[in-house]
Amino acid sequence: MKKYLSIFIFSLFLFFLQCSQKKSTFKAEHNYAYDKATEYRDHLKSDSAFIYYLKAKEEFLRYGDMNGVAKSLINMSVIMCDKGDYFGSIEMSIEAKKALSIKNDSISKNLLASNFNTMAIASKELKNYDDAISYYQQAIKLTTDKNHILAYYNNIGDVFFKKNKNSIAVLYFKKALSTSDSIDYARALNNLAKTSKGKSSILNILQALKIRQRLNDYWGENSSYATLSNYYYDIDKNKSLIYATKMYGVAKTLRSPDDQIEALQKLIILENPQKSKQYFLTYQKLNDSLQTARSKAKNQFALIRYETEKNKADFQKAQADNVKKQNQILKQYAGLGILGLILIGGGAGSVVWYRRRRKRLEKEKELEIKKTELRYSKKVHDKVANKVYRVMSEVENVPEMKKEVLLDKLENIYEISRDISYDHEPTDEKHLVEMLDSYSSQDDVQLVKVGIQEIGWDTFSKDTQSEVFNVLQELMTNMKKHSKATRVVIIMSRINEEITIRYTDNGVGCAKLSPKNGIKNTGNRMESIGGTINFDAVSGEGFKAELKFSVQ
Repeated sequence: MKKYLSIFIFSLFLFFLQCSQKKSTFKAEHNYAYDKATEYRDHLKSDSAFIYYLKAKEEFLRYGDMNGVAKSLINMSVIMCDKGDYFGSIEMSIEAKKALSIKNDSISKNLLASNFNTMAIASKELKNYDDAISYYQQAIKLTTDKNHILAYYNNIGDVFFKKNKNSIAVLYFKKALSTSDSIDYARALNNLAKTSKGKSSILNILQALKIRQRLNDYWGENSSYATLSNYYYDIDKNKSLIYATKMYGVAKTLRSPDDQIEALQKLIILENPQKSKQYFLTYQKLNDSLQTARSKAKNQFALIRYETEKNKADFQKAQADNVKKQNQILKQYAGLGILGLILIGGGAGSVVWYRRRRKRLEKEKELEIKKTELRYSKKVHDKVANKVYRVMSEVENVPEMKKEVLLDKLENIYEISRDISYDHEPTDEKHLVEMLDSYSSQDDVQLVKVGIQEIGWDTFSKDTQSEVFNVLQELMTNMKKHSKATRVVIIMSRINEEITIRYTDNGVGCAKLSPKNGIKNTGNRMESIGGTINFDAVSGEGFKAELKFSVQ
């Protein structure tokens, strides 16, 4: 008896020793990835900078530097905004905001103000002007630097100008003139001049141009030429042409495709027919290239993040396997100790074990009955309700749908409802893609899907396909009904037999998840295939869900 007891105590000692050894802390060190990213950014190599900022973020996370995490995310957000991925930029900024929410010091406030500024710029480009104004106002509340506050006033005025509310815009531009920064002063002066016509207006524009030329502010000079061309358009076409030509020259020097396109649009109208034709061909080629580049950027950044997350998961899996091997010996010792206690306990322990096992089996039987009841409830919801909503969504996104096609879809729903035990709806990869696409449209919802082919969907068992298919369908239905999202990202990854599916949308989110049938069913479905689903929904900051399960 003492022999078995000593083995058991020794096993427990080794086990707790191993647990204590796992508690380690990371010492903050210099983040070389962040320095490398900044170097790439300063040399205008944005793709490489984005990758290294992503690496820097992971390093900052390791030693708990949340300001460092936020700085990396903010820089990534700025890069995405500059490349035209405005939805992705706002999504990244929201992540940065979460990283800063636990801090309340001056550094964190300045970072958060900068983050709101990026969100405002992206919102303005998306023509979400009210959101842009709100973000600028939040930045002002966090900023203590007077010149920064006045720069935000100038930006708010520009948004009101774009909304054709010139009287309000003038008030903000006049406030912004109080700045001691010459570049910001010239910008506010030029913007103020745009709100009116007359002698004072042209004098302000020329004064702003003079300041910008003295400071070698080429971006500002480009803006002044655009303003001058617009000013003279109805007064003197020749002068308007001269300034449009100067704008085009500076825009080419700056390698700014947006400004080149704006200048070309003016030149096409103002030049003679022969030159106008040449400018139009240049405009068409440049505009096509710009749209292609921006479309590529949107998917490129999603793929970079996906690959980084995948590599991180692979590394963590390797670490877990190593720890598992190290703990194997400890488990064997613990097993011997437990066996010793069972032998010591004798017959009395066996009786107790038997009674507990019988109760457990009875509970499992009761649980099985409840699962059967839930199974039929889920079928009513998924086979009929979601089918109806999918058809409604398709009709909404495809208004020219033929009557015969619609009748076929309704007949299919009718046949399913006649036999609620119907279990053979197609859920292969082709039908999965069709189902997801049916919830998106070019105007309302942008859908990005990554990794469907890589995870080997068609190799899953029919039960696994069906349950995961219906969970994703429920998430998309919830998005369409409640979230008001304009962008959905679904990233699927596979490490050996482990599958992870991450769902993210930029909708309104919610303060608290409501335990309705749809949400309940997603948890029950994942549990039925030995998987899990976790939700992250914060009011005003989108909705996220993560599915994890294994395939044999």
